[in-house]
Amino acid sequence: MMLLISILLFSALVGDTLEDDITPTSPEEYYLEGSRVKISCNYTVKSDSLLWYRQYSGSGLQFLYLVTTTNNPYDVRGDPQDFRLTVTQNKERTRVDLEISSVEETDSALYYCALRPTVTGNPDTLYNNLTSPERVFQLCSSRFYLTIMP
Repeated sequence: MMLLISILLFSALVGDTLEDDITPTSPEEYYLEGSRVKISCNYTVKSDSLLWYRQYSGSGLQFLYLVTTTNNPYDVRGDPQDFRLTVTQNKERTRVDLEISSVEETDSALYYCALRPTVTGNPDTLYNNLTSPERVFQLCSSRFYLTIMP
């Protein structure tokens, strides 16, 4: 049985000016189900935090991962039990990678990378009940397509 999984990545433009830029590194890639997938975004501004979100068709945003780049760096997983997801940053702090080990059909979604959250309010509920990308950050028009096949 042939299985086709599509993962799309929109890069996010966040901040006070349109000069903040974060873009996907590749417009399209192909992977097999069960393989390790790496989605990357390049950015040209300094940021203390890098975030990943996922959105299933017809659903709101789901917070996946936060990594900070401060003097005391730390990571926050949206689902503490999902160890298939890892986030890394290159030494020059110009690229952030989201890796998904053993990709599954349920990983088919639209993925967003962001330099910082812009949702205001209680930080304890910052990533809960997000209903639209526009409430989190402004979107660029660039897209990243990832296709998974058996």
